[in-house]
Amino acid sequence: MRSLNAERRAPKAKSLWAKLPPSGKIGGFILTLILLMMVASALNPVDPNATTPNRLSPPSLAHPLGTDILGRDTLARVLAGAENALYVGLVAVGIGLSLGLVLGVIAGYFGGWLDQGLSVLLETLYALPALLIALLLAAIFNPGVTTSMVAIGLAAVPAFARVARASVLSVKAQPYIEAAKALGMGPLRIMLRHVLPNILGPLVVQASLAFAAAILAEAALSYLGLGTQPPNPSWGRMLREAQSYQELTPFPVIFPGMAIGLAVLGFNLLGDGLRDWLDPRQRRQ
Repeated sequence: MRSLNAERRAPKAKSLWAKLPPSGKIGGFILTLILLMMVASALNPVDPNATTPNRLSPPSLAHPLGTDILGRDTLARVLAGAENALYVGLVAVGIGLSLGLVLGVIAGYFGGWLDQGLSVLLETLYALPALLIALLLAAIFNPGVTTSMVAIGLAAVPAFARVARASVLSVKAQPYIEAAKALGMGPLRIMLRHVLPNILGPLVVQASLAFAAAILAEAALSYLGLGTQPPNPSWGRMLREAQSYQELTPFPVIFPGMAIGLAVLGFNLLGDGLRDWLDPRQRRQ
């Protein structure tokens, strides 16, 4: 029986991958590489913060991506930067998704003055970019990874709330919602059982796109000194440290820049692919 169920699940998973648009498949492949980089960082015996006398050395067998101004291995720091970027992106998107989902569902389901009040709050928050929120938090607390995660997460709340609100307004007009109300179900039960499962698709797409924005924002904040603090490796921080000696050797700038571009491209392609796959008009074809 177990083998029969496994055989049934395997073709289903294979069919989902087959139906995914090419952009989604490319994005998934790129993200697999990023995840492998994170795993390689955990297994890598080289300390990314260890200094050596070989400063600004080009790629070699000892240092496949060369070294920086302090003689630290660029490959080890790029791999560790992948772990840092995914961690910050995951927590930041989690903050934005959880807060935005709650606010969007409440605003879309109840409407009225509550919807108007939350809309004003979200519009005010939408006017504050992640950089400004990070500056405000850094003025109160110390700059660091936590500050950047909270700032990026708060900046992502309005986008998630808008997607959730629009989806709830569409679902709320369906007959099964009226039937649930006629059966005496309360608002909380209706939202959890009937509304939330039917709005997850757009939220998944938004989460994928927000992840790309979070990685880019984390690199920007680390570049400005508001994110990951030295000596901890961060792609944005690596670019900041390498810009003063990029005329001597371009490798400390090229590799973290390529890592940022690759991660952002992967999440954007995956988000575009999921959006096309979840579009009912595309699925009918």
